[in-house]
Amino acid sequence: MCSVKMAALSVAVLVLLGLRLGFAATAVPLVIWHGMGDSCCNPQSMGYIKKIVENKIPGIYVLSLKIGSNLIQDMENSFFMNVNDQVREVCSQLAKDPHLKGGYNAMGFSQGGQFLRAVAQRCPSPPMLNLISVGGQHQGVYGFPHCPGESSHICDWIRKTLDLGAYTQAVQEHLVQAEYWHNPLKEEDYRKNSIFLADINQERGINETYKKNLMALKKFVMVKFLNDTMVDPPISEWFGFYKSGQAKETIPLKETSLYTEDRLGLQEMDKAGKLVFLGVKGDHLHFSEEWFYTTILPFLQ
Repeated sequence: MCSVKMAALSVAVLVLLGLRLGFAATAVPLVIWHGMGDSCCNPQSMGYIKKIVENKIPGIYVLSLKIGSNLIQDMENSFFMNVNDQVREVCSQLAKDPHLKGGYNAMGFSQGGQFLRAVAQRCPSPPMLNLISVGGQHQGVYGFPHCPGESSHICDWIRKTLDLGAYTQAVQEHLVQAEYWHNPLKEEDYRKNSIFLADINQERGINETYKKNLMALKKFVMVKFLNDTMVDPPISEWFGFYKSGQAKETIPLKETSLYTEDRLGLQEMDKAGKLVFLGVKGDHLHFSEEWFYTTILPFLQ
């Protein structure tokens, strides 16, 4: 009788272990793309995010993207490598990664947000399931009020270069921030010469594949920092921007032609409940661990 009970107990333990292991195995992988002046594995930024996600979701596979052969190249490429080339490189990395075959969630920080949106639109295999943009500038920027830490001298140079000729071919091809520079006073120049943002925002015509691929997302989450002093205008983090022809009054996504004409499918996604707009108190990329756990983590589980 005792041996029967022990056998039953052993089976129960194995079933429970199987269930737990099964849960771990089915955790949706996460792909992270860092922002300007950062790198894949900084222990105070992306390395920290990777660690806390792994701690909270046992068994999850987290890929923090590195563009280049080392961390220095990764950081430099966030300033100087053509964004379209970066997106192609990332698409190649994702396609070759066996962990991602069944799909993955994506989380982009600052400019990494719009870069991962480009991945969603251009590279549907493997499929991106949910996209979380943390401070991404989806309508671009028209200024760099502040800059991250040790990169301030680079940002001073960027400001001067953008002022001189953001939409010249040489600057567009070799300066990342120029590729999502959106001058509301020069909309025609932007539409014609922006080699990245104008393309993924369908400014020169409708690419139905881009629209179809973005609409395949289950959720597109956009986080806006309510006290942002780095992104100009901050409403770009919610896909809004300056009203055309001036740089003072901003309009929300729903009043933009991108939405009313539904060039990207955002209107349809909104009506289907796929767009999520979150606001968090704090400056650019400043948030608490508790906020991340309670607000962001549910989208990854």
